[in-house]
Amino acid sequence: MNVDNSARPDLSDGNSEEAAITLQLLTAIDLDSRVTQRSVAERLGIALGLANAYLKRCVRKGFVKVSQIPPRRYAYYLTPQGLSEKTRLTAEYFSNSLRFFRNARTEYATLLKGLAGRQARRVAFCGVGELSEIATLCARDVGIEVVGVLDLGGASSVRNQVGHPVVSDLRALGSFDAILITDFVDAYAALEKLTAVLPADCIFAPPMLGLSSRPAPSTSEQ
Repeated sequence: MNVDNSARPDLSDGNSEEAAITLQLLTAIDLDSRVTQRSVAERLGIALGLANAYLKRCVRKGFVKVSQIPPRRYAYYLTPQGLSEKTRLTAEYFSNSLRFFRNARTEYATLLKGLAGRQARRVAFCGVGELSEIATLCARDVGIEVVGVLDLGGASSVRNQVGHPVVSDLRALGSFDAILITDFVDAYAALEKLTAVLPADCIFAPPMLGLSSRPAPSTSEQ
């Protein structure tokens, strides 16, 4: 199973990141008009200079109004235009989230139906998070048993996900017919680590992860 780096999804889309930071900034100001640039930076997990740049941009676009309050402090208020922009960005965020979950469910369902058609009975997932939760639901729909979730980095504090054990050692999963990659953050690292110790024909990943692998198993295969 080869990695096609040209197909790798761009998880750092500039427009998406800008929209996310702007939404968080407008939300912070809406909740507390006396927030400081430093507290905004800490809340958003960005550098102070970047928080200042985004705040100035919001003021320039008419989303935020600034008033000076003693002693040498500032209060920030959302303008009607800012409230409208916050509403728009919130709706856009949820729309994108719903689209992501629908796509994930469709693609994992297709993979698992194909595996069920090949008489696979036990599968494992590699990657802790929303994708493994979605894949678990899809596995239940086709009667496939999930033996557990592999956390290759071992950094997750989660030890159980949707009723299945989370382990850092592949051997702890026991026997399984296939393993599906459910690591959205670093799917390529997961693929490389799995192919180093497992046959390529038992490793599967949905198209949304942008990995170059053999086609999903057909439901007509026996």
